[in-house]
Amino acid sequence: MNTKKILTQYDIIPSRRLDQHFLIDDRIAQRQIDYANITDSDIVLEIGAGIGILTEKIEKLAKKVYAVEIDDRLCEVLSKRCENTEIICENFLKVDLPRFDKVVANLPYSLSSKITFKLFDYDFRLGVLMYQNEFAARMIAKPCSKEYSRLSVNTQYFSDIKILEVVPKTAFHPRPKVKSAIVEIIPRKPLFEVSDRQFFFRLVTAIFSQRRKKLRGALINSAHLLNIEDMNEAILSLPDDFLERRPGELTPEELVEVSDILCGL
Repeated sequence: MNTKKILTQYDIIPSRRLDQHFLIDDRIAQRQIDYANITDSDIVLEIGAGIGILTEKIEKLAKKVYAVEIDDRLCEVLSKRCENTEIICENFLKVDLPRFDKVVANLPYSLSSKITFKLFDYDFRLGVLMYQNEFAARMIAKPCSKEYSRLSVNTQYFSDIKILEVVPKTAFHPRPKVKSAIVEIIPRKPLFEVSDRQFFFRLVTAIFSQRRKKLRGALINSAHLLNIEDMNEAILSLPDDFLERRPGELTPEELVEVSDILCGL
């Protein structure tokens, strides 16, 4: 049975408030499963399980499936359609997650960043996640590109990321306004260690909010956010080359160097 028929059968109208766009192309759903290479030893987490187009495929392959869904209506549908899945009818951002090996999901795009960074708090091997295409492009962006951003630095700090395929609007009901992308995320130990991770993330957030300024000006304007009383004095310890470049022209490793110098003062 296809997605639209299931929605009609259970009298489900997609919720705008919950940013619901249901995948209706079964071929794409199958490719997501294939990308994840699920085996009978895997414990798989799904986020925003909807009516179960992915869930029913995952549970045929995995050892265990946890499906998180905030919408009570959809939880009821899932309970009727999926036999071997533990349904967690909660807000993903507020629930403590069980142990899992892989995560496969079509995310609500308005919460993509918050969901992704919560996942990085957990130990898992592989993620195959559907994002808005522009968001995915920022995740993988390199310095000096227009897409390079706070998101690029922070996600690349935690993982190796690549776009597996771009998905057209027609693959969803209702159609979103933008294209989507299936992204592979492989968590790893950070390639660049920082002396104070929370300070580093605050720094990146602060300076990328002023990406048109050179680093010198961005830091001076961000002194209160970084709890540095005399930023004019502090930046004298930084390489002049860094200070004359914009935040988007600095590599993650160079941003770590800036963070460690300022944090050590």
